Amino acid sequence: MSLLNQLFNRGVFATRCKTCLNLAISRIKLLQNKRDMHLKQMRKEIGQFLQAGQEAIARIRVEHIIREQNTWAAYEILELFCEFVLARVPIIENQRECPSELREAIASIIFAAPRCSDVPDLLHIKNLFTTKYGKEFVSAASELRPDSGVNRMIIEKLSVSAPSGEVKLKVLREIAEEYNITWDSSKTEAEFRKNHEDLLGGAKQVSAEATLSHTPSRNGSSSPCMTEPSIKSVHDKQEYKRLEAPSPSNNNSWLNTNEIEQSHKNNDVPAGDAKSETRLQSSDVLEKARAAIASADRASAAARAAAALVQSNWIIEAGR
Repeated sequence: MSLLNQLFNRGVFATRCKTCLNLAISRIKLLQNKRDMHLKQMRKEIGQFLQAGQEAIARIRVEHIIREQNTWAAYEILELFCEFVLARVPIIENQRECPSELREAIASIIFAAPRCSDVPDLLHIKNLFTTKYGKEFVSAASELRPDSGVNRMIIEKLSVSAPSGEVKLKVLREIAEEYNITWDSSKTEAEFRKNHEDLLGGAKQVSAEATLSHTPSRNGSSSPCMTEPSIKSVHDKQEYKRLEAPSPSNNNSWLNTNEIEQSHKNNDVPAGDAKSETRLQSSDVLEKARAAIASADRASAAARAAAALVQSNWIIEAGR
């Protein structure tokens, strides 16, 4: 029974493979004719742009032509591979492993199948070879593993990388010669060789400078967002000012404030005229911060004095 199944499956594989290969060859030939006419029209339009002096548009449109030419070349190679495999279907049917002389053709078809959406028959061929040789064989060709056997020209023509400036300049010169256009390519050549600035990197540098300009100093100055709560705490504790008395803590706080001011003056480096406004804003913020620190120190000293007074009164009352 298993022998009959093998014979039946072989017959089904050969029939389906021949049908899909014939459909793929016919579809590729039809697409080649349409793409050839489309390429001629696109080259003519670029010639008109060059003649009218619209080189910027021509530099963009030439990438479409290069992509179409690469696809055209890949389809031409795939058509030859399909015809080669079609002629060797009886050998493929009788052998369990992939023949070495057909490995490149079959691996190239498997690699190109998902990248050539205009030829869906290649996907059917890929599925047939998956059933024939297993998923590991198909994965090796799809992922371009070592010794996968995929044709290098197919890989290059079906890649999605942008063409280089030399390739684009070469195609533009060919179009100008084809339509007898007197075109000076020096401007376009300079544009292709120019290194464009990294705008993202420049924006990051500007934002970093702005962050550094608003960063508080390391000598103890607080940020603007911490000033308002400090001022509010000072106002809440003004009722203890009547109990304020001269103490070493107050003197130390004033000395610390003076040290902060002196260190800030020593570390203050004059900036350019472009950053004068930012420097003024930073100095105002620092002054407010220093005033808030001094007020907070005085308030804390007053609170400690009040606490000491309450404690002494409690001791006196307890003694009575």
